[in-house]
Amino acid sequence: MSTQTAAPANPTAAEGRSSLLRLFLGRGVLAVAWALAFAGAHENVDAVAITLLVVYPLIDAVSSLIDYRATPAGSERRVTAFNGALSTLAAIAVGIAGAGGVAPVLHVFGAWAVVSGAAQVVVGLRRRGPELGRQWPTLISGGLSFLVGFVYNVQAAGDNPSLDVLSVYATGGGVWFILQALLLGWKARQLRTRTV
Repeated sequence: MSTQTAAPANPTAAEGRSSLLRLFLGRGVLAVAWALAFAGAHENVDAVAITLLVVYPLIDAVSSLIDYRATPAGSERRVTAFNGALSTLAAIAVGIAGAGGVAPVLHVFGAWAVVSGAAQVVVGLRRRGPELGRQWPTLISGGLSFLVGFVYNVQAAGDNPSLDVLSVYATGGGVWFILQALLLGWKARQLRTRTV
């Protein structure tokens, strides 16, 4: 990867970076807000908890759709579309699993975290470059999601599975999205400074 950074070749590159910055910041804030709401609402897997469980992957699905529309055609866009479809299916599956209690919810959430985390790593790797930077928060977030998903499935098979871990998961994901947004803002400022 080249260490030289050039100004965006056209306004579209700057617009794409700005769109991603807003998307990541919004996604991060929503994830933290969801974690706070879920932390106080999951003592029982009731209608409120199930609604929140369905909402979380739907936030990811909508974010993927926005990302898809802002991303140029190519393999990165296809992975983003796949992740959006996957998150939509996860929302349906977790809603159904909620009727079975904590363990089925953790199994579904864990499976989604594994596949979605892998997709996030792929997108992060393909976005690295002079325009969008090294993408390390996205890569770390995706890698952690991948690993934590396996842990959730182990916990779901144990004696005392708990949904407490999901608030931690969402908070961590939100923080990484916010960090990625801040890095994109810093990168945009660097590029503007070099063109002056």
